[in-house]
Amino acid sequence: MKNDDQNPKTPPIISMESESFYRLIKQVVERLKNENKTEKETDFIGEKETMKLLGISSKSTLQKYRDSSYITFYKINARKILYSKASIENFIRENKQSLE
Repeated sequence: MKNDDQNPKTPPIISMESESFYRLIKQVVERLKNENKTEKETDFIGEKETMKLLGISSKSTLQKYRDSSYITFYKINARKILYSKASIENFIRENKQSLE
């Protein structure tokens, strides 16, 4: 019979003081919050940044892209529309040759 210390399937046991453990957990939680916050802030962009990314200056072209479902958008209210940055980047990638 093998000793558990020699068995590679047994994960190592890490020992630390409870104060250090809770400090570590707090740091991990804060880091995850900051990462999620950064992702959420950049997921959706406004009209000006959308037009800049697409390299267009015409609002009617942007409207055409919305109407044709080329890019994903969310209408927040009558005047505010947010655009999915990922869908814009995907559209650019898929249409790179035709846009050049």
